[in-house]
Amino acid sequence: MSLINKMLQDLDARGTPDGRGDAAGIRSVPERERGVSRAQVFGGAAGLTAAAIALGWVYLKRPAVPPVLINVASTPVLLPVSAPVPAAVAPVPVVVAAAEPVVAAEPEPVFQAEETVAPARLRAAEMRRITEQPAKRAAAPVVKTPALAASERIIDGKQVTPQQRVENEYRRALAQLQDGRVSDAMLALQQTLQLDPRHQGARETLVRLLLEAQRPDEAARQLQLSLALDPKQPAQAMMLARLQLDKPNGGAVALDTLTRSLPYASDSGEYQAFLAGVLQREQRYREAAEHYQLALQTAPDNSVWWMGLGIALQADNHPAQARQAFERAKGLQTLSPQLQAFVERKLVQLTAAAAK
Repeated sequence: MSLINKMLQDLDARGTPDGRGDAAGIRSVPERERGVSRAQVFGGAAGLTAAAIALGWVYLKRPAVPPVLINVASTPVLLPVSAPVPAAVAPVPVVVAAAEPVVAAEPEPVFQAEETVAPARLRAAEMRRITEQPAKRAAAPVVKTPALAASERIIDGKQVTPQQRVENEYRRALAQLQDGRVSDAMLALQQTLQLDPRHQGARETLVRLLLEAQRPDEAARQLQLSLALDPKQPAQAMMLARLQLDKPNGGAVALDTLTRSLPYASDSGEYQAFLAGVLQREQRYREAAEHYQLALQTAPDNSVWWMGLGIALQADNHPAQARQAFERAKGLQTLSPQLQAFVERKLVQLTAAAAK
């Protein structure tokens, strides 16, 4: 404090003309009026110095601030790649990976700038992110779906083959027929045959419906189409021949129909007997007798066929053999009363002829 008093006296001396200053206005501060002792001042200064040294030591020895990871994937970068970096600003090194397809991955951990993360934890998080990141998916191979064939269709989202379409149409026709919708069923059967002309179930059902509807000409036409595609159908050949016999001069046409399918019905007694009856109608008695005999080999107790054989043999001038055939037919006792009477009359004629 003495130093301060001396400075005040000097200032006072310079401020007066005679250099003395106002001695009455300025006086030294007596020691007893001082609020702080010299020892306290020195002690406070020493404390401040120690605190400054401690703060400096702490500042110099503080741990390095770890780098902070910031998710830059979601931050759009608007600067062009070719833009020059100002020389005054130190560029931040950025590692740019090669352009790759975007692969869905788990979100990367993002650390805010305010957070303090220990270097060890930071490295562990970075390693976990690298190891847990799913590998890039390989591009799926391009599989070319074969184009549908012209005959295939898509119905209700399903690929339907031609055969499946045929069966679906045929089942639809049968369902309509069961419901009594005969006209719709016939149209569905015709549609089935357009898809598959060889579908015998649809053909035979349609023919039966046409016959029941008194439309024999259309039924005959359906049978002709079927036999033209496949003559190995003896039942349809017999049905067509019956329809043809109802026409004027239809015997020859019916005989032609039966002859074409004969190779596929050699073991059918009914077919042989039917052919024999048509031959007999056409007055081809010898051939008729031969086919009756073939038929009887399959069914020896058929009295009607024995009667037919007797008629053919009598017309072919074989009375003795004809008489034996009639007697066999009569003895079986299976003929209707009318046919039984017919056979008995034939036996009387042959007996009388033999007596002469």
